Amino acid sequence: MSTHELTVKVRKLKELKTFVEEVAAEITAIEDELKAEMAAQNVEEMTVDVFKLRYKAVTSNRFDSAAFKATHAELYAQYTKPTIYRRFSVA
Repeated sequence: MSTHELTVKVRKLKELKTFVEEVAAEITAIEDELKAEMAAQNVEEMTVDVFKLRYKAVTSNRFDSAAFKATHAELYAQYTKPTIYRRFSVA
């Protein structure tokens, strides 16, 4: 690829990433409005047309690796392994 073609591709990539960020922000805003309405109606579930909205508390158990590492450093080190990956970025 020529320098010009690479420049065009990078500019297009940056443009698309900006678009994705804008769409993600719009999605979050709409979700927040729907959650606020559900909170105002004091419901965890509601039906709107053919859609069922749910906004419920979910409990999950997660392993606290930082606490485990602090209290069992040797065991933590025994079961960790380095991983190698490649990161692509455009600045």
